[in-house]
Amino acid sequence: MTLLLVVLITGCSDPAPSAQEGQVKKVDEAASTSPLTTTTATAQPSASATVAPKDDSSAAVTAVPTAFAQLPQLQGEATVVMMVKGKRIAIAVNGQEAPVTAGNFVDLVSQGVYDGTSFHRVVRTPSPFVAQGGDPQSKDKAVPEQLLGTGNYVDPKTQEPRFIPLEILPEGATQPIYSQTLKVAKVQEPPKLKHRRGAVAMARSNQPDSASAQFYFTLADVSFLDGDYAVFGSVIEGMDVVDQIQQGDRIESAKVTKGLEKSEALARLLTQPQ
Repeated sequence: MTLLLVVLITGCSDPAPSAQEGQVKKVDEAASTSPLTTTTATAQPSASATVAPKDDSSAAVTAVPTAFAQLPQLQGEATVVMMVKGKRIAIAVNGQEAPVTAGNFVDLVSQGVYDGTSFHRVVRTPSPFVAQGGDPQSKDKAVPEQLLGTGNYVDPKTQEPRFIPLEILPEGATQPIYSQTLKVAKVQEPPKLKHRRGAVAMARSNQPDSASAQFYFTLADVSFLDGDYAVFGSVIEGMDVVDQIQQGDRIESAKVTKGLEKSEALARLLTQPQ
């Protein structure tokens, strides 16, 4: 997943950053999905934030724009527990401030999409950065390593990839910015959900609306990503487990343990044939 102020996309997978490369390039390559095939998301209309007075920190987030109403949403908070190498990682998923991004994640967890997927990119040198995983095609151990990081979630009903918009709520706003980075939207306020150590965010290519299933844990505070990538949660238990993740480690299971009733995923599960 190409992370930073400038996103680079090439026709082949990005190599691990070297100590000789500049800081900007290292960050870009480290979090990049680096698609090998054309996986550009369908263009979506952008939405600007409604900014409230700076002292109004308790303002509620408004409804999701009509353009994205068909996507899964999470109204409120949920908890997801992942098992990696037999150990728990608990994630607080924030649907109050990232309803579409959080709803997509909870929906994929509830479908078992992440079970058996691997962390295909882990960057700790020259300093801790991210552990990236969740590529659905990584379940298949026959998929070449160089292709990992190019996969997306394919909706079994439509047989089409599902992409979600970039969704970032600025501080003091009542509605997230959609389909634009804060810089492009000319918003100077920082995002409410920041890339602090233990943040969970969606990876994407250079197209703002290209996130699908891949996500990453931040291994340190990486504030230079704020406003460019969508944070939707944080690790509340098991950060020591996250710190030990190695490239190739797999998510043995991922379950929604709290808050599923706040997601459209519950209705889908209840209507599935037994």
